[in-house]
Amino acid sequence: MSLFIVNILDGLVTGLLLFMLCSGLTLIFSMMGVLNFAHASFYMLGAYFAYQISLFTGFWLGLIVAPIAVGVIGALIERYGLRRVHKYGHVPELIFTFGLALLIEEVVQFFWGKNQMNYEVPAALDFAAFSIAGNAFPAFKVFMIFVAIGIFLVLLYILTKTRVGMTIQAALSYPETVQNLGHNVPLVFMGVFGVGTAMAGLAGVIAGPVLGTFPGMAVVLGSIVFVTIVIGGLGSLWGALAASLLIGWITTFAKAYNVRMEDILTGLGFTKPEPIWDSSWQDLWTLTLPQIADILPYLLMVIVLVLRPQGLFGKRET
Repeated sequence: MSLFIVNILDGLVTGLLLFMLCSGLTLIFSMMGVLNFAHASFYMLGAYFAYQISLFTGFWLGLIVAPIAVGVIGALIERYGLRRVHKYGHVPELIFTFGLALLIEEVVQFFWGKNQMNYEVPAALDFAAFSIAGNAFPAFKVFMIFVAIGIFLVLLYILTKTRVGMTIQAALSYPETVQNLGHNVPLVFMGVFGVGTAMAGLAGVIAGPVLGTFPGMAVVLGSIVFVTIVIGGLGSLWGALAASLLIGWITTFAKAYNVRMEDILTGLGFTKPEPIWDSSWQDLWTLTLPQIADILPYLLMVIVLVLRPQGLFGKRET
């Protein structure tokens, strides 16, 4: 039972971190139709900016300044780069964002090198908040949970209770109508793009000390972000949260329990071939659940696309 609770908490941390990374992208994707391959690169920039700031002023100022800096860079890129290629269609956008991701990675390696940075948890949060059956749960992970929940509540309030949020939601589905009503839709696009990249930067600030700050950190989470917004549904904040938590718990539990595929298949009524090495399915029978944990979100995405193409909470088909 104690292992179950620990996995629930670890999966919650993983899911909420993923939510911070993908919630901005789901709005960008649904509003502008831009599949931003560089989104995870802004996550990496947030970690590196915060690391650099922490060398002089500590972690806490970096927590504030780094996401703002990343958001400003994202807004400028949308205004002077992405907006210029947007009118030419999706292929130029894909090429632009893909090239941008490569450029950001090269810039990071140029200034900080290829080694992992010594970006550490702040001393004020470097202790065990509580313990479950001898398993210590770090205070920094508790901090991550509260930050992610706070971001979700703030975004939910802005999107549902403010005039700016209503304009954003209207621009998601009816940009031309919103423009005809006198709203500056391009400015809305730039603002949403900036806020989305800032949230990715904030995720990097928080994840950097835990998951490591290195040039390949964008690649590690890059693809799973798109899987999450497809599962959750385009334009749905609740969908982004639900899909993130679902993926976090699925991968965490799959890695924690050493269940054999042989036991699963026999439990489903399949007969194990004898001898196993003569079977063309021998690799499937010898797999364990931790070995396939990282591909489970992709299998879930395929199932969701087959059964509900618009995603769990989406209103439009992906």
